[in-house]
Amino acid sequence: MNSVAAQGIQSAAWLLIAVPALSAAILLLVGKRGDKWGHLLGALVPCALFVFGLFLFFSLKGQADREVVSHLFDWVPVAQFQVQVGLLIDPLSMVFVLLITGVGGLIHIYALGYMAHDEGRRRFFGYFNLFVAAMLLLVLANNYLLLYVGWEGVGLASYLLIGFYFDRPAAATAAKKAFIANRVGDVGLSIAIMLMFAYFGATDFAGVFSAAPQLSAGVAAAISLMLLLGACGKSGQFPLQSWLPDAMEGPTPVSALIHAATMVTAGVYLIARSAPIFNTSQVGRTMVVIVGAITLLYGSIAGCAQDDLKRVLAFSTVSQIGYMFLAVGLGPGVYAIGILHLLGHGFFKAALFLSAGSVMHAMNDRIDMRRFGGLWKVMPITWAVFGCGWLAIIGFPGATGFFTKDKIIEAAFDKGGVSGWVLGFAALIGAGLTAFYMSRALFMTFHGKARWAEDAHPHEAPKTMTVPMLVLALLALVGGGLLIAGNGVQHWLATPGMGHEEAAAHPINATLLTALTLVIIAIGVAVAWLLFVRKPVPEVAPEKVSLVTVAARKKLYADAFNEAVLEAPGLWLTRVAVWFDNKGIDGAVNGLAAGFGGGSGRLRRLQTGFVRSYALSMLGGAVAILAVLLAVRFGG
Repeated sequence: MNSVAAQGIQSAAWLLIAVPALSAAILLLVGKRGDKWGHLLGALVPCALFVFGLFLFFSLKGQADREVVSHLFDWVPVAQFQVQVGLLIDPLSMVFVLLITGVGGLIHIYALGYMAHDEGRRRFFGYFNLFVAAMLLLVLANNYLLLYVGWEGVGLASYLLIGFYFDRPAAATAAKKAFIANRVGDVGLSIAIMLMFAYFGATDFAGVFSAAPQLSAGVAAAISLMLLLGACGKSGQFPLQSWLPDAMEGPTPVSALIHAATMVTAGVYLIARSAPIFNTSQVGRTMVVIVGAITLLYGSIAGCAQDDLKRVLAFSTVSQIGYMFLAVGLGPGVYAIGILHLLGHGFFKAALFLSAGSVMHAMNDRIDMRRFGGLWKVMPITWAVFGCGWLAIIGFPGATGFFTKDKIIEAAFDKGGVSGWVLGFAALIGAGLTAFYMSRALFMTFHGKARWAEDAHPHEAPKTMTVPMLVLALLALVGGGLLIAGNGVQHWLATPGMGHEEAAAHPINATLLTALTLVIIAIGVAVAWLLFVRKPVPEVAPEKVSLVTVAARKKLYADAFNEAVLEAPGLWLTRVAVWFDNKGIDGAVNGLAAGFGGGSGRLRRLQTGFVRSYALSMLGGAVAILAVLLAVRFGG
């Protein structure tokens, strides 16, 4: 591609944001007149953007300088605070553009069939396009303030989509829970941006990153920890992870888009984009890997005891994003491995969620795996797609997860020392648990004896749903090999900020580690086979189970902890504040007003309007004054 054509394409990058935003506005404002064609417009937009994104990718790939800043207009010209609306086109942003529009486009096509009979289909696609526009703004912004606009836009769109069925109490509650949890994280990001302006005098990436090495250790730690808090909110990481499993109340395409291509990847993007800041703070990187390790184990353990198929997949997302946090927290040279797993995860998680939606579509919206079984016979395409996603997520040799997740496990061990072994074994245990709970989901849903309700008539989904599923299944199988071919993604992302892949300080035998990982995965699959195929699956969850199973069913008491530590004190504080406002502030103001009112009322009684009364009062006053004067005169 010649330089003139490349510059022309790059100058039009704003269309990536403007087109889905305009489409969303049309679909949400046109009213019922757009019901017949709105869904087609909504699905066409991300597909067209993916094609444009490919042209943009190749225009950048042919340049020696793979970083292009496109200035659009001045936004905040206030004294020394100058903020521009500009787009940054570089390897990291382009990876996300292709993921959002590519996987997002397939999910939009799938939604054509899934939402075919929904009365709110036009509104749904309007929200969908708004989601895509906000996410693209987030990853293309060239400064943190503009990124924050996209960040909040993603939060708004997720709230609207999770609560799409707003007449259902569970959906409304889940939407509010997601919104509030994200507000906590957003406070962290906003504080980080304020600190950047206070110490750098700027919020643009170039200005912040160039000055980052001069930061003191304390300031660098403060900014990185606040960025981490924001990332935890958006990506559903500890301690703000509890909203993500409940987000399943939205339509299944929403779950797929949130978990595979948009919202939950935003936190990983934020940390990777802020690599120059985290590189200056050992405290920040340490906290990122701790959060990642805790969350990957949390999601894996909780996912082992869920009976809701979509909720199992939701906890797997919590766990897999934990792996990505673990990778990006390991520092220079390993950021790219986290992004590599993020891309692979986008392929196989979308395939898993869409096949779960196909099961719901065929089973009258039921999602309890204990009421499935034997579906592979009547839904072979859905079974094959889910199976491909299963192979990828457990890390079967040759599948995508084998090339992406295993690299993270190896990088953790390569860190060396006690911390490296702890992180490495945490990642290994997570891999074994992932193999167990995903095999449990596969076997309970598609294998064993049929446990359907009498009114269920399972059938394969229409082509608008199965075609995107098959494409994603293929990517789940071979995508990992494509991503690592010639160190493709890692080489593409090797920028000065993210660092180049370096030789491990404490290299571990990769062959031995791979063999150990495969043995642990095989054990997880075998245990699931023995428990859920060789033995009959009860249609009602057993009550007499171990304490670990009870804890896993209750999400390791995360909600109970939040209610006890956050909600209860908050309610108590609110009640005290309301009482003080009513009895203290309002009481004082109302009491003072009542005092003046009562006093004025009593004084008003003296105004009778009769002249003789006033004359008598004046005489009384004169007599009193005269008496006082005489007393003073003769008393002295």
